[in-house]
Amino acid sequence: MNDLKNKKAIITGGGRGLGKATALAFAKEGIDVAITGRNEKVLKETVSEIKALGVNAIYAVFDVGDYEEVKKSIKGIIEELGTIDILVNNAGIAAFGSFNDMPVEEWSAIIQTNVMGMYYVTKEVLPHLLDKNEGDIINVSSTAGLGGNANVSAYSASKFAVIGMSESLMKEVRKNNIRVCTLTPSTIASDMTIELGIADKDSEDRVLQPEDFAELVVAGLKLPRRAMLKSAALWSTNP
Repeated sequence: MNDLKNKKAIITGGGRGLGKATALAFAKEGIDVAITGRNEKVLKETVSEIKALGVNAIYAVFDVGDYEEVKKSIKGIIEELGTIDILVNNAGIAAFGSFNDMPVEEWSAIIQTNVMGMYYVTKEVLPHLLDKNEGDIINVSSTAGLGGNANVSAYSASKFAVIGMSESLMKEVRKNNIRVCTLTPSTIASDMTIELGIADKDSEDRVLQPEDFAELVVAGLKLPRRAMLKSAALWSTNP
C-alpha cells in the first residue's frame, strides 16, 4: 500500500460537501491539505476541523473559472505547502433548466467553472508534478457525464467534457508516473444536491454520503505506484 503520510494535497471546492469530506479523510491519513473555494468563512471553519486532526491545513479564496486568480493562488499555495503531490479537482456548479429556457449566461457559467476551471487548476499544478515525476490527479465528473437527461444539458455537457479531458491527460502523463483518475459518482447527499432538491439531509440510509466518496479517493491513492485507478463509478445500493 502507498503511504500517504506527509503528502501535500490541493482540493478545489474543499470547504463543504465532497471536498470537505475528502479533506478530512486526507487529514486522517496524515496528508497536509490546502482547500479552495469562494466562501472564506466556510473555508476557515473547515481548516480548523482539518488542523484538529494534527496536520497542516491552509485555504485560498478564488474562483476556479478565473485564470488569473488561479495562477496567483495556486502559486501561493504550493509555495506555502512546499510541494504538491495530490490534486483533487472537485469544484463545480449545477443548475436545472430546459435547453431553451436556461439563460445563456448560466449555461456558460457552468461550462466555465466545471470545465475551464478544472483545466486552469490542472494546468498550474501539472508542471510541479512533472518536475517530481510523480503525483496523483483526481477529477470529479458525474454519472451525468455518462448519459444525458432532460433539463441538465449544461451540467451534463460539462461532465462529459471532464471525462474526455481527464482520460486524455491520463494517457499523456502515465509515462511521468502521474496517475489521473476520473470519478463518476451518482447522487451524493452533498450541500449542492441538497440545495438543488435532489437529496435531503435525512437520506443517509438511501443515498450516498460524502464520506463514501472520500473513502474511494483514499483507497485509490493507497494503491501501489505501479497500479492506477483509471476510473470508478460510485453508486448507492438503493435504487
